Amino acid sequence: MNAVDSFLIEMVNAGGSDLHLPSGSPPKIRLHGLLESLPHPPLAAEQVGWMAQQILDEKATHELIEDSNVDFVYELQADCAMTRFRANAFVQKNGLNLVFRGIPGRIPKLADLGMPEILTSLTHHHHGLVLIVGPSGCGKTSTLAALIQHVNETRASHIISVEEPIEYIFQNQRSLVIQRQVGTHCDKFSTALRAALREDPDVVVVAEMRDLETISMAISAAETGHLVLGTLHTRSAIQTVQRIIDSFPTNQQAQIRTMLSESLRGVCSQQLVPRADGNGRVVAYELLLVNNSVANLIREGKDFQLPNVMQMGKSKGMRLMDDTLKELVEKKVITPETAVTQANDPRNMAETLKSMGVVLR
Repeated sequence: MNAVDSFLIEMVNAGGSDLHLPSGSPPKIRLHGLLESLPHPPLAAEQVGWMAQQILDEKATHELIEDSNVDFVYELQADCAMTRFRANAFVQKNGLNLVFRGIPGRIPKLADLGMPEILTSLTHHHHGLVLIVGPSGCGKTSTLAALIQHVNETRASHIISVEEPIEYIFQNQRSLVIQRQVGTHCDKFSTALRAALREDPDVVVVAEMRDLETISMAISAAETGHLVLGTLHTRSAIQTVQRIIDSFPTNQQAQIRTMLSESLRGVCSQQLVPRADGNGRVVAYELLLVNNSVANLIREGKDFQLPNVMQMGKSKGMRLMDDTLKELVEKKVITPETAVTQANDPRNMAETLKSMGVVLR
C-alpha cells in the first residue's frame, strides 16, 4: 500500500470528504465542511512529489509538467467504504499539492441527499434545460447523478454525459448511458457537445457549464429537442439567469433571453450548511420551476421579480433559499446565526427571525 492510500483510508475512516496533501504543511481532511489536521508532521515537497509519481500515469504527469495543474480520478486499491476519488495535483510556492474528494460508490437517491422528490418531475421533459447550481463542494454532482439515474431507471433513452473527470459510474438499465471524459475521450466540453448532437441522444449531461461556448451549445441543444442537464457555479436562481445572459455579448443578449425563456425548465440551487449540533451538514435548497410567468419575466428582463413568482409558486413546489433556511431554524436543525450567514438576503433574514422572537447572538 502506498502513502496516498494510507492517508485516504485514514480520511474515509474519520468520516472526511476531502484530503489535502500540501507541501510544507501537515496533511488535512475536510470534516463536516471544516479543515482539520491529521496527526502527522508537515509533508516535505519531496514527499508529496514522490506520492504524485506513484499515482499519476504518463499522460497526467505530462499535463502537470506543462500546466502546473492536472485533474484526474484515483481508485483506491483497498477494502474501504469509498474507493474512487476526484483528484487534483497543482504546484504552489512550497511545492506540489494533492487534493482528493471522495466519490460515493452508490449512486444516491434524492431522498438520501435531502433534496425534494419534485426534482424528478424536471426529468420528465423531453427537451429543455435543467440546471443544478451552487458553490463548490455543495453536492451538485450528487444531485445531478440522482437525476441521471432516475432517467436511467424510468426512461428508455440515450443519455450522453460529458464530465471532467467521470465520477459516478452508471450501469445501463432502461436507458443507454454513455460517459465521456474531457481530456481523455474529447478535448473540451463544447467539442463533445457538438459531437453529441450527431449521436442520437435523448438526454445530454454537461457536468459543468463553464464558458460561453459550452453555455451556448447547451441552450441550442435544449432548443433542438434534447433534455439537457447541467451545473453552474452560481448561488441562486436569479443569479443563474443573469450569469447565463451576461455570458453573451450585449448585442446578443435580447435573443438569448428569448431562447432561455423558451428552453429553461428549472433551476435548483443548493448549499450545505452546518448543523446546530455540530454533527455534519444539512442541505438547503432553492427551486425555480419555469412556468409562463417565469418565462415572461426572463424574456422581458425582469429577473428581479422572480422571487415574488417563486413565493407565489410554493404550492407548485417552488422554494426560496431563505425560506428553507428559516424552516431549518424553526426545526432547530441549524442556528439562527448560520441562517443569516448563508441567506441570499442576510438583512431580511435577520429581521424575519427577530420578528419570530428568535434571539441572534
